[in-house]
Amino acid sequence: MTDKVTSRGLQAVLKLDGFRRLWIGQIFSQLADKFYIVLMVYLIAQYWVTTTPENNQALAEVAAAIRMDFETQAQKITLLATGIYIANTIPAMLIGTLAGVGADRWPKQRLMIASNGFRALLVLMTPFCLFPGPTWLGIGWGYWALLLMTFLESILTQFFAPAEQATIPLLVPKEHLLAANSLYQATCMGATIVGFALGDPILRGLKQGLLILFGIDGGEFLLLPFCYGMAAFSISTIHLKERPIASPISNIWKEILDGLKVVKERPKVRNAMVHLVLLYSLLAALYVLAISLASSIKSLGPTQFGILLATSGAGMAIGATVIAQTGHRFNRHRLASTGLCTITFSLVLLGQLKGSLAFTLALCGILGLGAALVAIPAQTTLQEDTPIALRGKIFGLQNNLINISLSLPLVLAGAMVSTYGVVPVLWLLASVALIAALIESPWQRC
Repeated sequence: MTDKVTSRGLQAVLKLDGFRRLWIGQIFSQLADKFYIVLMVYLIAQYWVTTTPENNQALAEVAAAIRMDFETQAQKITLLATGIYIANTIPAMLIGTLAGVGADRWPKQRLMIASNGFRALLVLMTPFCLFPGPTWLGIGWGYWALLLMTFLESILTQFFAPAEQATIPLLVPKEHLLAANSLYQATCMGATIVGFALGDPILRGLKQGLLILFGIDGGEFLLLPFCYGMAAFSISTIHLKERPIASPISNIWKEILDGLKVVKERPKVRNAMVHLVLLYSLLAALYVLAISLASSIKSLGPTQFGILLATSGAGMAIGATVIAQTGHRFNRHRLASTGLCTITFSLVLLGQLKGSLAFTLALCGILGLGAALVAIPAQTTLQEDTPIALRGKIFGLQNNLINISLSLPLVLAGAMVSTYGVVPVLWLLASVALIAALIESPWQRC
């Protein structure tokens, strides 16, 4: 454990040397994950959409099967990018718990270093995927190679996430965990906004000029290895003392069941997990609803829905900062209930005031603030109430459930909006959030 810090808030947490190095590693790793998606879309637009035959029957049939148009260049990019998203999501939905077992068996620091190091080496193969070669379904082999690379990159990411979450309580005293998780959440939101907003201009700048001055061509392919490499380096400088590792011959299935047993027998852990799954289900549905909300605003239109999501992300970052400074003064159940009620309030008014840019942006920001009030106390509770030897499994299970909760509502919400309209769906989501807030019964707890 690091030196004891008597003050509270962000400054106190950042004085913890080990956590500060882990946080720097998180920044680079999170940015690299976002830059990766941007790079894949950039390469699809540059190398495959322009060379894909206009009458590609195979892709046209795929687009028809998922009810997507396949006529304009933007629609072709969207279809091919969907393949990247699926390849990135499948490991997150399937192997999170298994990766959590690995985080408990192996040294967490080495696991995080290896995850970032191997991802850096993997993305160095990207330029080779651009070489001409055979085609399949009318698309060059390199696109399919990128799908495989994305799948492998996502597998490595699944091992990094639970190891990182399980390391935070080893570096941060219990009284500072709320602030540490607030900073973690704010960093995730900041990396999402910066990565997606600035990823494309950064890549174009690296390709067209910044590194050419030094005689380096193909600079856009160096950004990801640099970020992953810096993450691995920062984490490698942490002085972390870990407990003995579990026997490698122990039964994996038994270890997974041990993690599920913790969720079953510890109400605080179970409630925190439910809160996180519920929250991310609501946010996933909002991703779909944002398109309809943006289309009702004349100054935006459906293609500018990202502005609404960025605003909600900014609200989460602000909420995380506030919780880091003052959250220790409040009961966590009341924080969660307040957050769920805030989300309810925002969802109801979003339906009533849709069409107004100012009100919609404000409500998206308030919704993000409410999400922070739910997510951060829940994450802190998981870290505090989970036995050290089982933290990796719990956080692996958490990643499994969260990624499923991010995927299924995307389909369900889209179908419901098409059938019933956006306002009834907003009210339904608001009702779910309100019921969850009332179940907490915060008035009965001090």
